[in-house]
Amino acid sequence: MEATLEVLPEGGRGRRNRKWPDEVKARVVAETLMPGVTVNEVARRHGVPANHVSSWRTLARKGRLVLPAPEEPEEFAALMVGPVEDAPPFAAGSAARPEIVLGTVLVRLEPDASAERIASVVSALAARP
Repeated sequence: MEATLEVLPEGGRGRRNRKWPDEVKARVVAETLMPGVTVNEVARRHGVPANHVSSWRTLARKGRLVLPAPEEPEEFAALMVGPVEDAPPFAAGSAARPEIVLGTVLVRLEPDASAERIASVVSALAARP
């Protein structure tokens, strides 16, 4: 993200409050979501108070600020959450489904899940605290 951001102040006299367009807010927030990046570092780079960036992150979390699509392709998996007791019984003759159990978490993948897909799910689970 090498693009330079330019924000113009609105209004005239008194305190110089800057008005940040939603597109700029979204790009700044997206930068804070990168691994190893801190809010303070991104705020300093863009000349924005860190508390503003934190507020924008809250807006994004609440769905009131739309973030740009990630630059790298993402892969999503369907997730159904429920008690293990309510899990449907395994039907004889149906395709075997890979299952990953981590503590009380049970992840069932699609029957034709590739080794790479299974490894990526395991890696994602292992990365979470």
